[in-house]
Amino acid sequence: MKSLLKQLLLWLMTLLLLPFLLVYWLLKPFCHRDTLFAGFSQLLSLVPGLTGSYLRVAAYRLLMQHCGQDCYIGFGVLFSQQGTELGDGVYLGPQCNIGLCQIGADTLLGSGVHILSGKNQHQFADPTLPFKEQGGVFEKVSIGANCWIGNGAIVMASIGQGCIVGAGAVVTQPLPPGVIAAGNPAKVLRAVYPDA
Repeated sequence: MKSLLKQLLLWLMTLLLLPFLLVYWLLKPFCHRDTLFAGFSQLLSLVPGLTGSYLRVAAYRLLMQHCGQDCYIGFGVLFSQQGTELGDGVYLGPQCNIGLCQIGADTLLGSGVHILSGKNQHQFADPTLPFKEQGGVFEKVSIGANCWIGNGAIVMASIGQGCIVGAGAVVTQPLPPGVIAAGNPAKVLRAVYPDA
């Protein structure tokens, strides 16, 4: 019954979003895809509470590359890339900033987590050019299923499934599956289940 009610709410939110989605699709031929997506994400992020989460999930199921079932997307969560993928049961706490990434099923992100589009977004090799003119490369960061990333963490590299990342950690190198990592830069402390 609960699952049916959730599906009904998602359909209701999709109907409420139709004018909003129509504007999005009308603007799409005239705007850069990620710029348009990020602008609409900013608008969607402002709706508070559980209603806001249902509204965001309904919109992202149609607008981003993939948004799974039973997700929670908190107040103030911003997405910058349309190519983002969210697995089933993903929880994004308030004020997260999500770049180009793939987040596996049942992963939890605490408040204020930032997932960058890799660590090569900005180049700085040419001292004669301003940083903003030197370009960069966006890379899709992958976060495995069943991970828990603590409040305020910054993720620039992929994380294997079943990992725990401490609050405030800065992940600059890939993490293998099933580890606990913390610090700046994040270092592996131990396995999640050392006796397993």
